[in-house]
Amino acid sequence: MNPRPVLACLACLLASCRQKPAPKPPPAPEVSVLTVQRQTIPGQFEWVGQAEASKSVQVRSQVAGVIVERPYTEGTDVPKGKVLYRIDPRTYQANYESAKARLAETQATLANAERTLNRLKPLLKEKAVAQQDVDNAQAAYEQGRAAVLDAKAAVDAAKKNYDDSFVRAEIRGRAGRALMELGALTSGPTDLLTTVDQVDPIYVYFNPSDQEVLQWRQDIAAKRLTLPKGMLDVQATLADGSVLQQTGKVDFVALSLQPNTGALQLRAEFPNPQHTLLPGQFVRVRFLGLKRNDAILVPQRAVLQGLNGPFVYVLTDRNKVSARPVSAAAWQGTQWIIDDGLRPDDKVIVDGVQKIQPDAPVRPVAYDPKSDSTLAVRPDSAIIAAPSAPPPIRPPRGQGPVESGARP
Repeated sequence: MNPRPVLACLACLLASCRQKPAPKPPPAPEVSVLTVQRQTIPGQFEWVGQAEASKSVQVRSQVAGVIVERPYTEGTDVPKGKVLYRIDPRTYQANYESAKARLAETQATLANAERTLNRLKPLLKEKAVAQQDVDNAQAAYEQGRAAVLDAKAAVDAAKKNYDDSFVRAEIRGRAGRALMELGALTSGPTDLLTTVDQVDPIYVYFNPSDQEVLQWRQDIAAKRLTLPKGMLDVQATLADGSVLQQTGKVDFVALSLQPNTGALQLRAEFPNPQHTLLPGQFVRVRFLGLKRNDAILVPQRAVLQGLNGPFVYVLTDRNKVSARPVSAAAWQGTQWIIDDGLRPDDKVIVDGVQKIQPDAPVRPVAYDPKSDSTLAVRPDSAIIAAPSAPPPIRPPRGQGPVESGARP
């Protein structure tokens, strides 16, 4: 028997029984890690506000008549007392002259009654006249005085009607469009002639929600939020992103919430010498001088949304990943302010969360905020989301908690 085929079979058997080497485990994914610390940051609170004239007066005539003159230019600034309309004054001027003549007549009658009374009083002591004559003279004098007072009142009323035929601006401001033209007949106060709006200074109204107001009170009581002394300064940003040069001040806070929105109305007064702001214009308003103490900031993409609420991935001592729930209060630019869930020196994973799994090892590198372009606030994203607005949820990726990128 030839031993070669047997040896060949044995060699094949031994080769097939050899175990293959185990595959190498994949390298730990690289993640950027931010070591969080408490810090004092500006308290940024922004809302959409709407400008409104600080004074707005409807111009109406107090007398009826035909409009004979309109000596103002629509849309121009007018001083207080400027004649805007002139009603045909002839009837009112005639009544005024007639009232003055009546006053002169009653004054003459009063003077004659006074002279008569003065002549009779000495004669009464000498018993040259009867008491009845003196009493009649006294009564005539008193009637004359009353007639003079009545005539003076008629003169004042006639003069007012004559003066009211010149319709004047009661405030300094910008005159609006003429609603009645020359030759039109105005019936008096029922007809609106035009408006005068004072836009320097100008008001801006804005409405924080009731939840924001409650959060302010809690933060102030806990000394997490510090307010400047005196009236709050307000900055206004226009629609094109430019900042109004003048700074306003909060001068009114409503006593109750608005029933239709549940928001608290606040008002800021802005100097407006160049008439940059116009009534009805929308702006973004921001408080100045507020300080938020002991705040912890993390980039927006580090805060994820799970089925149980917001959470972040933190790094343990053994470079393993752990999910930790957090309470994200509000935005600061493009970063979340974390109220609860993180402590100083915690290591939060910022980049690479799509490649990690809970309790799995990772390879950490230091997060560099200077190279993070997402920290730059875009002009159209400056409005801070309300604390009640959660980040949107996107479909799950891989295993682990359901994640979403938190965006403003």
